[in-house]
Amino acid sequence: MRLRNILSLAVLLGVSGAFAQDDSEMMTNYVDMTIGTGGHGHVFMGANVPFGMVQLGPTSIPQSWDWVSGYHDSDSTVIGFSHTHLEGTGIGDLFDVTVMPVTGEVTYARGEESKPGSGLWSYADRSKQVSSPGYYSVPLTRYGILAELTATNRVGVHRYTFPKSKDAAIIIDLENGGCWDNATETMMKAVSKTRIVGYRYSTGWAKNQRVYFVADFSRPFKSFEHKGKDNLYGRIEFGKTKAGEQILMKVAISPVSIEGAEANMAAEMPGWDFDKTVAAASDEWNKELSCVKVQTKNEDDLTKFYTALFHTMIVPATFSDVTGNYRGADDKVYNNPDMTAYTIYSLWDTYRAQMPLMAILQPERNTDMINNMVTICDEQGRLPVWHLWGNETDCMVGNPGIIPVADAIVKNVPGIDREKAYKAILKTAADTARGGGLRQEYGFIPSDKMLESIAYDMEYAVADGAVARAADAMGDTANVKKFTERSHSYRNYFDPSTGFMRGKFTDGTFRTPFDPNATTHREDDYCEGNAWQYTWLVPQDLDGLVKLFGSREETVKHLDELFTTSSELTGDNASPDISGLIGQYAHGNEPGHHTIYFYTMLGEPDKAADRIRQVLDEFYTVNPDGLAGNEDAGQMSAWYIFSALGFYQVEPASGRYWFGSPIFDVAEVAVPGGKFTVKTVNNSDKNRYIRKVTLNGKPYDKMFITHDDIMNGGELIFEMGPAK
Repeated sequence: MRLRNILSLAVLLGVSGAFAQDDSEMMTNYVDMTIGTGGHGHVFMGANVPFGMVQLGPTSIPQSWDWVSGYHDSDSTVIGFSHTHLEGTGIGDLFDVTVMPVTGEVTYARGEESKPGSGLWSYADRSKQVSSPGYYSVPLTRYGILAELTATNRVGVHRYTFPKSKDAAIIIDLENGGCWDNATETMMKAVSKTRIVGYRYSTGWAKNQRVYFVADFSRPFKSFEHKGKDNLYGRIEFGKTKAGEQILMKVAISPVSIEGAEANMAAEMPGWDFDKTVAAASDEWNKELSCVKVQTKNEDDLTKFYTALFHTMIVPATFSDVTGNYRGADDKVYNNPDMTAYTIYSLWDTYRAQMPLMAILQPERNTDMINNMVTICDEQGRLPVWHLWGNETDCMVGNPGIIPVADAIVKNVPGIDREKAYKAILKTAADTARGGGLRQEYGFIPSDKMLESIAYDMEYAVADGAVARAADAMGDTANVKKFTERSHSYRNYFDPSTGFMRGKFTDGTFRTPFDPNATTHREDDYCEGNAWQYTWLVPQDLDGLVKLFGSREETVKHLDELFTTSSELTGDNASPDISGLIGQYAHGNEPGHHTIYFYTMLGEPDKAADRIRQVLDEFYTVNPDGLAGNEDAGQMSAWYIFSALGFYQVEPASGRYWFGSPIFDVAEVAVPGGKFTVKTVNNSDKNRYIRKVTLNGKPYDKMFITHDDIMNGGELIFEMGPAK
């Protein structure tokens, strides 16, 4: 009997406290990988291990916005199973080294669903799909083949069960990447009757991608032939198969070389035990998911929590071979066996919660990620913005790479060179690209000089606030003053007559006409937002925003209005990222993720509790359309993890987590100091409000907890109660 059924029975019989604990093998039972595959969640579906280089899963025919992860709940076409995928992004890329098992003659192309036989594609029987962390399977109806997938860090493992056939084959497709990705140079060749080697260079969102691969087969093939347009396909012919006959395939990849892929194969998958590999992948997931153990009577909350935790551990993805070789941001190959390099840094999203969560739950990996970011600064001259497969995409606004590095300095993360990290953030903060020079010249970015001026400037100001905190931690008083002042540049946009941040020109006038509900996607003064959302993008300086509004009471009044005003969006091309609306609060996009917690900081924690519970209940569900917006590389889920536990880091690089409304009876977090336990007393939907707090048995009168208190271990108890 599955644990989920056991828990349902326990609740039915009135046994108190369904509790995911003690048995680490049970955590994967709570992960529902279909959550976020519908709507605009864009999550990855397939087989991988935590933070693995390989994300092996199905790729569908469509290449439009809702298929940027290769999979969507509304569509069951499969062109093959690709070894790299993105997780919850808003742009598509990767899908490298796509593999499709077939029988008979096929057309070597992606194909069109409206034209049966137009490509390799088949429908998948989703009614028989099985997905669990580390394992994926689905029948391909066109060929009568059952596809099963699992993975190690750098190797994807396939098991295909064929029908009785005269001409069974496996196709390697090097043409089709993800959405905007196009192959620029490819090679594959047979080096024996059981091994194919090759590479795929491509350009897309990341302009210079290199993926090298080695593919081994459990049975010698009869022939290998190049097929299709520009010989971008390879047909590995096996000939006759009996009904139920299985052919296994394993594909090791590397960002460095074929030799690197060979080393990865030898180290991680020397044999052919598919079931053992599935079990090992499941064990890896159970180990990582067991870093937090929660107790609750609500089984859906367990599913949402562990699915969210799963989503926070897909990326950043490993980007170095087992030898320690990796491809740097300057396209040179480096060797550092003491540090795992990573890629897929969606930092505009993840600096807000996913990276702070890594600092608590994945301290060793977090150290490597911070060190990796600093080496990226050495290689490309500044910290990463949105790094993808060794490429700086410069996607999104501001200097988001500064924030997790500054955060690590403030939290004194073990294993980092604080002096070197500090130099990296100062170097990046001085960069004049992407509006930085305009800001230095005018003190803010004038809206008549640059698109998305408010978004760029306000995100730069958030980063400057983080630099100031890091400077304080380093004892650099001059830079504390300098960057604190720079972090106030957002004040230039505040219009006291309307109470909003508005586009401002070099002559000091505001942009007119003005409509706070207006949004033109990526072509106005904001970025994936409007004046309602961006007015609150000051997590580094809430006191300054209060002064702009005139008083705490006036600030709370405006904050109330954010949640109660009309949700109408006006403009010719409203941003699809403005989603998950409560009034004009948009939980589906990252710039507003801290905003609810301003209530706690403003002395109105009960209002924070109401909105947090609303978001936890309404915008996180157990359905395929279970996320309010893009998963965005774990950020959407990280917000849930923190908020379900009862706290959230509002101020970047502060080391403070402000209280909200915890939902679990008990949560045990594994930390270097042992165990940090969060308990609630009298918790319920009605009793959602924090009435008393104790820390390690002593009364606690602050509305936040520090990073050090968490990492040292201990017990935080919230006594909950009804509205006053």
